[in-house]
Amino acid sequence: MSYYVEGVLSNGIEDFEDSDDLYDAIGGILHEVAEGRSVDDIRDICDKLLDIMRVECGVKLKNGNTKVLNAPVHLGSMAANLQDNVDNIKSIWMLQRDETLKVDAKKLEKAEQKLQQKQEKRLETAVSNKTAPPVKLESATASQVTSKKEAKMEAKGVNRGQDIRIENFDVAYGDRVLLQAANIVLAFGRRYGLVGRNGLGKTTLLRMISCGQLRIPSHVSVLHVEQEVVGNDTTALQSVLECDVARETLLKREKEINVQINAGFLRCTDAKLSTELSEIYASLGAMEADKAPAKASVILAGLGFTKEMQERATKQFSGGWRMRLALARALFSRPDLLLLDEPTNMLDMKAIIWLENYLQQWPTTLLVVSHDRHFLDTVPTDILYLHSQRIDPYRGNYEKFEKAKTEKSRNQQREYEAQMQHRAHVQEFIDRFRYNANRASSVQSKIKMLEKLPELKPIDKEVEVVLKFPEVEPLSPPILQLNEISFGYLPDKLVLNNVDLGATFESRICIVGENGAGKTTLLKLILGVLTPTVGTRVAHRNLRCAYFSQHHVDQLEMDITSVDLLQREFPGKPIEEYRRQLGSFGISGDLALQTVASLSGGQKSRVAFAKMCMAKPNFLVLDEPTNHLDIETIEALGIAINKYTGGVILVSHDERLIRMVCKELWVCNKGTVKSIEGGFDEYRGIVERELQELSK
Repeated sequence: MSYYVEGVLSNGIEDFEDSDDLYDAIGGILHEVAEGRSVDDIRDICDKLLDIMRVECGVKLKNGNTKVLNAPVHLGSMAANLQDNVDNIKSIWMLQRDETLKVDAKKLEKAEQKLQQKQEKRLETAVSNKTAPPVKLESATASQVTSKKEAKMEAKGVNRGQDIRIENFDVAYGDRVLLQAANIVLAFGRRYGLVGRNGLGKTTLLRMISCGQLRIPSHVSVLHVEQEVVGNDTTALQSVLECDVARETLLKREKEINVQINAGFLRCTDAKLSTELSEIYASLGAMEADKAPAKASVILAGLGFTKEMQERATKQFSGGWRMRLALARALFSRPDLLLLDEPTNMLDMKAIIWLENYLQQWPTTLLVVSHDRHFLDTVPTDILYLHSQRIDPYRGNYEKFEKAKTEKSRNQQREYEAQMQHRAHVQEFIDRFRYNANRASSVQSKIKMLEKLPELKPIDKEVEVVLKFPEVEPLSPPILQLNEISFGYLPDKLVLNNVDLGATFESRICIVGENGAGKTTLLKLILGVLTPTVGTRVAHRNLRCAYFSQHHVDQLEMDITSVDLLQREFPGKPIEEYRRQLGSFGISGDLALQTVASLSGGQKSRVAFAKMCMAKPNFLVLDEPTNHLDIETIEALGIAINKYTGGVILVSHDERLIRMVCKELWVCNKGTVKSIEGGFDEYRGIVERELQELSK
């Protein structure tokens, strides 16, 4: 009881406008304790307590006096000095807890409800007056239980193992638990793919490891590629070389010693400097420092940096290229544990194929989050499957994982169904002979047997992802035509030259090519955003194009809910219509009422799709639509595109999606756009041959 009263009063004076509020909150409790006291006595006690709280907070009392406190005030001791008619207040605060004292639970619950109602009323008033506090974004937290043995080894510095064990840990995002009593074991030299639905906490888990909230051995170096390189005057090549701190330190010291020797200073120490210089040369030779620029250049070239780009200052690159540079730095530095989150998002097909080949020879431990099905089939040696607040390990690539998971789920379901049948059969026997004295011993043994059976749970079937694009009315051709178009941002430098492209409602065209080859420029010409330098764009008068850009997610308003976002963009419609639109892209229930900032990358993409389709477009132009989407949602996107009755042109490097939907493949290369008759297989063969030439 006293704990409840203390808890109510500890919230401060702000919860109580007058003594009536305080009486509503704790009056019932005081009546239980101070038996025989009248209502007026209890109200007098509440008045005095309210005065004490006002004094503590520096609030003016009824007589106008204010007391400024120089030290904390203990309510129990102050209550002892009150007037005689309230001398029993002290017993309320200082009374030792009496286990025999019983408080009416209904009155306690009623008092709590009254206090809650008053707080909610104040919050509503604040909202109506537009004085509500700003939205605070929730943050992720992690907790972990470590064994005493590991803690002692870590403290003594004798834990030199390269394998990483993160055992019995929880991860939460605000009030939502993402992982509970989970375990991860990362064996040195193996490559792990972390998979699972959007919003379950894959990216959060990587951040918890990289920032140290989930503890790993201190001697294990960790690098998480998450943020782009800060642009400055350093060249791209030098930015990568600077990652090798030991090499850079030795080279810097070598220059300092050579300057001192050549200047003739400190001749008495020349011998010591020469000795140190020899040791530096030996260390540089041991680490093959002279080969470092060539290694860095190979990595940069594989990620699409030409020789000229490698000598360019980092501040001259766009955000996408700086992310590539961050990836190059990570690959060059070779940490003990490399964490990659969707590394293929920023890469074109040539860079993706190169990265797949490079990571297959990765010498240390790799943990990568990816939704590129081909990448997951090529790179990982193991799959970590995040679901139901736990992580299950599987040996092999994604294809083997899928087969093993399906078989495991089937076996678990069979075992569950068999046990349910067995339980039902035994229970039927118990119910039949429960009151039969001759079968009493048999019934008791059956009951005990049921109690000893392990409790099996049915398999949690993941909700199927369904995306639905709007229905469209057919239009008579021609729908969209680019006739001998050329375009350049400068008159004397064309980006695209002599492009002929036609599209209908049956079109499923995929545009591929290296970054910077003009794919986005071509999309803007198709949309009519750019005017051709030469040639004409012809479009049906009822054509309504919708554009999903690869930066669409970043352009959403983050501090409002998904429903509010649609309401701002398309005002005047019923709330149910906004909810229905979001629901058609998998944003339903509480998700639609969360702030956009609190959603995962894949969920934000779905909100962007919902916003794009709110205007009922009949032609979709999609630029890298699979970024941030999980494998199941990419599959659903492919199905939705195939069912869509309008036209589709997309830019993508996701092999799975291209093979699912595309009937035409257009390759942007050196200012031209050409159709590939052999489809994706022919294009992949061309890229692989180019990479082979590059490696020679």
